[in-house]
Amino acid sequence: MNRFLELDLNEMPFPPPENVIRAAEKSLGNLNRYADAESLQRLRLLLSEYAGVDYEQIIIGPGSDLLLREIVLCFAARRKVLMADPTFLPTALVARRFARKLVHIRLTPPLYCLALQALVEELDEPSLIIIDNPNNPTGKLLLDREAVENILDYADTLLVVDEAYCEFSGLTLAGMVSNHANLAVTRTLDKAFGLAGARIGYLIAGRGFLDAFPVSSSFLPKASLEAAIEALLRPGYMWRNVQSIVRERERLCEQLTALGATVFPSSANFLLVRSQITALAEELRDRGVLVKDISDQLGPGFIRVAVGMPQENDAFLEAYRSTKKRSFS
Repeated sequence: MNRFLELDLNEMPFPPPENVIRAAEKSLGNLNRYADAESLQRLRLLLSEYAGVDYEQIIIGPGSDLLLREIVLCFAARRKVLMADPTFLPTALVARRFARKLVHIRLTPPLYCLALQALVEELDEPSLIIIDNPNNPTGKLLLDREAVENILDYADTLLVVDEAYCEFSGLTLAGMVSNHANLAVTRTLDKAFGLAGARIGYLIAGRGFLDAFPVSSSFLPKASLEAAIEALLRPGYMWRNVQSIVRERERLCEQLTALGATVFPSSANFLLVRSQITALAEELRDRGVLVKDISDQLGPGFIRVAVGMPQENDAFLEAYRSTKKRSFS
């Protein structure tokens, strides 16, 4: 048993329901076999219904981060790549290594908005834009439909919007894909559905992306596949958990603000927090609480903390109070 309270990876704290666990367990007797094409097709159909898009637009893969990696590998060698700064680091690291040219568009404090004009001024050559929406680590929604329309008007521009936290934000741009060949949206079942250990991601792809992703190349573990199908058949459990996390997110924000921290508005399942305690992540770790240290991206005192169950959030708040008392006593 881990002795730490883990609030550093933006996981859903609620375990999957029993029906999802049973569905995964039933497949374990056939681990010597690859997942069958019929089940893969069924998952694609359920994802298309859930997202409200055409079946042909759905590409599934072992995690949305790997789908993003594939997009970079397919398109970045011949294009300028533009990303927000800060952003989801694994994708940024892949782009740094493989892109012909990488441009970071720094988010503007204090609200960490995307400088849209600065971005479009870079679209003077073939470009690939990858934007997480909401942004990780700020929790800020960076794009709306009007901004996306503006970007997609530029010739020879591809836009990928990562919607890993769309269930928490309530905003999706997936419905725009059918009218824009140069738009793609990535999503995951890791977060809201609580299937991080199953690693199921999917791409809602415009025509300009589809040829790079042959559907026949989608191989997924059988247990992950069956768990995902069962979760999508009965999404009510997921939506109740999302509502609980959103309520706890707002409570946690209020409590931290009352303790003197600066808490930034979030549309995800985590909060960006700034404290006068410069080594806050280390201090909290000493008290058994893991959070993500963001000081290398935003400066001293910045952390990202995932929203947990009420008792976990209370434990985090108590650790924060103890840390503050020690630091300023």
